[in-house]
Amino acid sequence: MPEIAVNLHMHTRHSDGSGSHQDIADAALEAGLDAVIVTDHNLLVQEYEGYYAKGDQKVLLLVGEEIHDRKRVPEKNHLLVFGIDQELAGEAKNTKRLIKKVQKAGGLSFLAHPVDPAAPLFDQKDLSWEDWEISGYTGIELWNGFSEFKTRLNSKKAAVFYACFPKRIARGPILETFIIWDRLTAEGQKVVAIGGSDAHALSTSLGPLKRTLFPYLFHFRGVNTHLIIPSPLTGNLTPDKKMILEALGQGHAFIGYDLPHPTSGFQLKGSSTHDSAIMGDEISLKGGVTLQITLPLKTECILIKDGQPVKTWMNQEICSYSATQPGVYRVEVYLPYKGLRRGWIFSNPIYIRE
Repeated sequence: MPEIAVNLHMHTRHSDGSGSHQDIADAALEAGLDAVIVTDHNLLVQEYEGYYAKGDQKVLLLVGEEIHDRKRVPEKNHLLVFGIDQELAGEAKNTKRLIKKVQKAGGLSFLAHPVDPAAPLFDQKDLSWEDWEISGYTGIELWNGFSEFKTRLNSKKAAVFYACFPKRIARGPILETFIIWDRLTAEGQKVVAIGGSDAHALSTSLGPLKRTLFPYLFHFRGVNTHLIIPSPLTGNLTPDKKMILEALGQGHAFIGYDLPHPTSGFQLKGSSTHDSAIMGDEISLKGGVTLQITLPLKTECILIKDGQPVKTWMNQEICSYSATQPGVYRVEVYLPYKGLRRGWIFSNPIYIRE
């Protein structure tokens, strides 16, 4: 089955970003992405949807929305919404009702930056998700690039360092977000994990010097969501949008940090005498299930069951495991980069049921 690379969660000058939809498409083309999904705050500007091309290259730009209550202080409970054709920002005060309306409209909803710590030195508020009396959402944003950056802002010296050397920022999703995700899936929910850049192409200045912190291109070469789709993209908006949204909704996806080394080619599959599964699928334990992991590079691979590591492989490209117990099985992959062990690949689970 084909694999495509998609960057999710970004902003244009229609909200608090500095670039246009064309700027985003140009950066996505240069990064070699297959698709991007723009999510301006409380604003749905779908007239920009479609394919953008440069020479033989093309990229599909889709438009979603990041909805939250602007009157709430601080503005917590941000919801990423994909695949709807109506403006739902008016429902932001009531997240339960908002999620139900998204469901009814046939869309997908993801809890944006579930753990988003404050950075008081820079007047950045804690924007973590708080309303857990909800159901019916598609998944969570496991890895948010900007939230992770906020965790590094413990001094002005650190801020300057990471602004000058942004390749040293990313290490992986915030630990508390893993805990939330594993807790939700342990409760029996299917919760799709995505990676979001939260790209703004922030402009800053110091006296006469001006620069763009973390341009769109930098983000698009970093944390992406890779989707497994049933057939190659056609080059037409309607069928390709449908394929992308269905793959996202089913969790046929993994999060890849593509800056140190491309993550394309990663696979997690399950097979039994009766059935087979890919990431996001359920499979029966009857007769036992063999999990097979394929890595694009020999490095450290960890199989996680119900939030706990059950097997670690070092310097292997093909890893196999015989599952004899039901559970939620996912994979974490790490590699050394810029002097540190960094998160590289985080799969969605295969759900092995009794």
